Amino acid sequence: MRNTLILPLVLLLSACQLAPPHIRPDLPVASSYPDYGTVKTSETGSEVTAWETFFIDERLKQLINQAFENNRDMTVAVLRMEEAMAAYGLQRSSRLPNVSAGADALRSRTSVASAGTAAGISEAYTLDLSVTAFELDFWGRVRNATKSARSNYLASQEAARAFRLALIREVSSAYLSNLEASARIALAEQTVESRGEQVRIASRRLSAGVTSELEFRQAETLLTQAEAELAALRLNQAQSKNLLSVLIGGSIDGALTTDSTTVVELGKQVDTARLTAGLPSELLESRPDIQAAEQQLIAARANIGVARAAYFPSISLTGSYGYASTELDTLVGSDGRAWRFGPSIDLPIFDYGRRRATVRGAVAREKIAVAQYEKAIQTAFREVADALAARQFLADQIAAQQRGIIAQRRLAELAQKRYKEGVVRYLEVLDAERNLFAAEQALLQAKRVQTTNAIALYIALGGDLAEPPLPAGANASDAPASE
Repeated sequence: MRNTLILPLVLLLSACQLAPPHIRPDLPVASSYPDYGTVKTSETGSEVTAWETFFIDERLKQLINQAFENNRDMTVAVLRMEEAMAAYGLQRSSRLPNVSAGADALRSRTSVASAGTAAGISEAYTLDLSVTAFELDFWGRVRNATKSARSNYLASQEAARAFRLALIREVSSAYLSNLEASARIALAEQTVESRGEQVRIASRRLSAGVTSELEFRQAETLLTQAEAELAALRLNQAQSKNLLSVLIGGSIDGALTTDSTTVVELGKQVDTARLTAGLPSELLESRPDIQAAEQQLIAARANIGVARAAYFPSISLTGSYGYASTELDTLVGSDGRAWRFGPSIDLPIFDYGRRRATVRGAVAREKIAVAQYEKAIQTAFREVADALAARQFLADQIAAQQRGIIAQRRLAELAQKRYKEGVVRYLEVLDAERNLFAAEQALLQAKRVQTTNAIALYIALGGDLAEPPLPAGANASDAPASE
């Protein structure tokens, strides 16, 4: 009867769960994104294509691939995964007993002076398998510690995925800045050349006494403004190239000096046709930063179970089975068989509040993890909402700027014509030329911002990375299974 009660009792104790169950907090954001006029979100789900399909510009895709391979921060992120994987493997091994085999041979001579008898030679041989201090996990301490290590590994994996998305955004932003600078430099060079010709004409007119020095200086000022803008744009281009070289971990000359036929016009680097947002609740599964925050919350809750288990006895087993003999010839046999078995129980009685403080600290860290998880959701919601708003209003801005350039170009033509007819002063021509140049530069900048925002929306929706990054030498089968 006694034996029939022991087994159910052991099974009941082994099933004891001291960690709080993992339940996702209520969604701390609205159930849908704001409505921004003509931009609608899909209630049937978000649609995000693979990044290789989303990006059209082959040069940009080449730079992103180089960044994945050579970026030093990316290397650190993957190595963090490897470190977390090793920690998980180490903790998981403690759930099973460590069995070791040993063999000893001892031959000794007894000292006459110390023994007080005649000298003698003795021999001892042992061969055994042993288990040292294997903890019986009645209270789930080891199980929860393993669960925590597993969640930390999964969090590091999601953090690496999030970094890959951030790297895509940074490389794209630097590349688009470079393209914008190139387009604006070309426009500025044309403007400098045109205004230089105007200054030469004004100089000849001044020498002939047809115009005043005031008009000549005004034309000269307009030229210097364009030259200053050209110098600033060249500086911006050089800085964007330097940033790209750091992001991809190598030279960018090969990627940025390809044949001109492969250059994609600014604003057409991505395919936004199938980029639609679903509901905010979908971000819980698609955003790697939210996934990482959730895994950290799971780890924090498991650590509460580890801390609570300290209130209960720690039971360990030590044992060995093998053979021992004074003669090597008779070592293995029924006469030489030997075994040892010994359980041990450890329960601190007075610790002056140490265990209580440990549990309180674990509970506080779990509450911190909840707040961080909710903050990650709120941040993701804001990023998607901001990108959706920008997609609508940037389109309106670009359409208005394009209409404005048409009107401004016509205004400059009319001002030039009226000046030649002597109806207006040259100052009106200068103002029209200056405003046209500024409008054309602003349109290029708006196209870059619009494309950057489309990429930001893609990233905010979680992107689509076909395979998660893995440490060197690892593969998908190395990922830990559910506990």
